[in-house]
Amino acid sequence: MRLGVLDIGSNTGHLLVFDAHDGAAPLPAYSHKEPLRLAEHLDEVGDVTEKGRAALTDFVASSVVVAEDKGCEEIVGFATSAVRDAGNSEQVLDHVAAKTGVRIDVLSGEDEARLTFLAVRRWFGWSAGRLSVFDIGGGSLEIAGGADESPDVAWSVPLGAARLAREYFAKSRPDEDDLKKLRRKIRAEIARDAGQLIRAGRADKAAATSKTFRSLARICGAAPAGEGALVPRTLPMKDLSYWIPLLVSMAPEELSVLPGVSPSRSHQIVPGALVAEACMDIFELEELEICPWALREGVILERIDKIPVLANPLLG
Repeated sequence: MRLGVLDIGSNTGHLLVFDAHDGAAPLPAYSHKEPLRLAEHLDEVGDVTEKGRAALTDFVASSVVVAEDKGCEEIVGFATSAVRDAGNSEQVLDHVAAKTGVRIDVLSGEDEARLTFLAVRRWFGWSAGRLSVFDIGGGSLEIAGGADESPDVAWSVPLGAARLAREYFAKSRPDEDDLKKLRRKIRAEIARDAGQLIRAGRADKAAATSKTFRSLARICGAAPAGEGALVPRTLPMKDLSYWIPLLVSMAPEELSVLPGVSPSRSHQIVPGALVAEACMDIFELEELEICPWALREGVILERIDKIPVLANPLLG
């Protein structure tokens, strides 16, 4: 069957059309996305603004047209931290549903971490052993770990790259003292619950997903996206630590031309790098292996698992 997965993230709205079959990897067939920047369309009390609501509604409406044109039998929609944390999220999503006919479900931070973990487990397989998974989104950082398809531990921390960029980089570039305060905040937030993952034992493989981690790996020398998803990519701690002072010193226009960095997200690279470094330092990881599958694939894999298996006529 052909399914449309509608991902309303803190940075981007993304409809990905998949050909989905039980027992097979989901095959991407078409992509439609817009830079919604919902994390930046929040007012002083944390509500989605009228401009943000209009942008979201227009994007979902256009996605319905695309999904129908591409032959999707079903649209599965979900939203992450920017909508999850907004005080008026229910009213915004009711408005979207009334205008477009699509009901967007809000994932909890734990579900976001759990579904991302499922995608990473399916990508690397059982031979990966015990997994630790890290995902820096626009609004939050997800951490999960375990030896099975469902993680033993999974949680979310409000340390997304767009959120931190909005809070610390919106008016001007932070000075050295501000960066030290941000670094302390990031590490304290991650360390608060780090014992959940550490007590379970050292992972056999530590993996990372998301645009932020992919961009950082590319800056540090990983293969470009054009070489395909099957090319191994890693983010070494020593390379990231080398690059962070350079990234801090760069002007926005210099950041935007780095390999793997899009101009619309260049302001998020420094806070994202600080979060990535903190994860690797606190959990004593020399490198992270980059997984091309993430939350969207986790959502579609869980949906595929619910497709009824047809009886084999040869088995009666």
